[in-house]
Amino acid sequence: MDGVTAVQSRISEIQSRFLYSTPSTSGDWASAAAAAGLNSTGATSSGSATATASESAVVAQAQKYIGVPYAWGGTDPSKGLDCSGLSQLVYKNLGIDLPRTASQQADARPGDLVFFDYSSSRAGVDHVGVYIGDGKMIAAPQEGESVKVQDVGSPSVIRRVLPEQTTASSSAGGAALAGVPYADLFSRAASRYGVDPSVLAAMASQESGFDSKAVSPAGAQGLMQFMPDTAAGLGVNALDPNSAIDGAARYLGQLTKQFGSTDLALAAYNAGPGTVSRYGGIPPYSETQNYVRSVMSKAEAYR
Repeated sequence: MDGVTAVQSRISEIQSRFLYSTPSTSGDWASAAAAAGLNSTGATSSGSATATASESAVVAQAQKYIGVPYAWGGTDPSKGLDCSGLSQLVYKNLGIDLPRTASQQADARPGDLVFFDYSSSRAGVDHVGVYIGDGKMIAAPQEGESVKVQDVGSPSVIRRVLPEQTTASSSAGGAALAGVPYADLFSRAASRYGVDPSVLAAMASQESGFDSKAVSPAGAQGLMQFMPDTAAGLGVNALDPNSAIDGAARYLGQLTKQFGSTDLALAAYNAGPGTVSRYGGIPPYSETQNYVRSVMSKAEAYR
């Protein structure tokens, strides 16, 4: 089985675990672009109640591109995507880098489960093994044989069970953020600037619902909802998750040093440093007070 089919099988497997509505499409590219979320309107997701945060995030990201035309070699959703370009983009939006081609994406890693369907006329999976590398797996083959190492051949589905390896620079907060979109980016940025990764993730949740393309009525942009002037002053690309998270962590660290506490730093992030200084504490604005309480509550849940 080739890499493209393996990836498509895995996509089908994931889709079968969730309920979602497919937007109507037409030959009009503008409609397709809107359905794909390119004009700030994405497909509506109603994921299964049993889905984890990370599973729901992947499905929600993939749904944004329903209706985008196929384009061989395509990686730009405004022009078209191919199968591996789609999967690469979906995971990139969540801070996870995948190889470019389908065959590279389908490569099994030690510890993966590899599944085999030997009969197209019979539903279900017939065999499973544990991949150990170098084209080999450990499996219990059939009656009369013992558990042994054998060639993996061409599995129908590869399922990654173990979490992706993280770099040494990832803080202990990475484990606490399991299932949170952009967890590695939050952990690395938090470690770099000495802030709490759970607070950083909670800010993104409160600010944009982890939507890297969000734009507020007031003009705040991206995952961390930077106003254009603030983003420019920090040298941040507000619509790029990596840049936005790094800038938010750096800014939060500066505010924490300036005001001496996380609560006041959050208030300053929301209402502006001048406002916090003027009131000598969290300003008497319901929006800011609710913001601080909500972020701190979410941060506690992430720990």
